[in-house]
Amino acid sequence: MTAPRGVTLPGALGAAGLALLAACGAERPAAADAPTTSTTPAFEPPVVTNPESPVNYPPALWEQQVEGTVVLRLHLDERGNVAPDSTRVSETSGYPALDSAALRAVPDMRFAPARRGGQPVATTFLQPVHFRHQQRAGAPSRP
Repeated sequence: MTAPRGVTLPGALGAAGLALLAACGAERPAAADAPTTSTTPAFEPPVVTNPESPVNYPPALWEQQVEGTVVLRLHLDERGNVAPDSTRVSETSGYPALDSAALRAVPDMRFAPARRGGQPVATTFLQPVHFRHQQRAGAPSRP
């Protein structure tokens, strides 16, 4: 089952996007005070690796063209797995059904772990989940 359109997990290039950047030779710009002997950043945040969002837009809110953003607080272990019972709504969308939909999708979210000095590490971070109705932007209607 594919995720409905209109729900995004921002900041996620995914494995294909990272591979494409590597193949194109894309590099991060060097910071003025960064050492020139190492190209490994001190800390790299976790990255969503799902090719499509696992979040399901609540049908009643879709029909009403309700939009919002939920910010989840997640804790990942060093393998990129969400720690059981660690998920919280850090910032509500103002719509309990959107908040609940974001929370229900967490078990299906996949992450590359955070890294410090190139090594995987456990971390707690904030993950926004955007619910956007494409018909408002003139996109075709939902299938």
